[in-house]
Amino acid sequence: MDNFTSLLQLTLGLSVAFVWTFRFHNVVKEFSLFGLSDLTRSLVGVSKIALATLIVAGIWYPSLVQIPAVLMGLFMVGAQYFHFSVKNPLVKHIPSFLLLALCAILALSAN
Repeated sequence: MDNFTSLLQLTLGLSVAFVWTFRFHNVVKEFSLFGLSDLTRSLVGVSKIALATLIVAGIWYPSLVQIPAVLMGLFMVGAQYFHFSVKNPLVKHIPSFLLLALCAILALSAN
């Protein structure tokens, strides 16, 4: 189970880092579509990167995983809300839903 959990932690952490660095142009478009400010986007980005870092660090320090996984999950619930609020097609909901599922698994399996 430890290897599986570590794989989930790496997947979640690297996915968040990838989106907020290499796919940042998409983040800018989506936050604009949602009607959210640049400050909100920046705060969400910093928070998600910090939480993702803690989740990955949890591979070596398991006590770090549960709270960041729950908080990251709340961000993903928020993402779902905003995707529904602007009536995005369901395909746009899939990434945040999958990350929400990873967060739930990690939060529930944390020691």
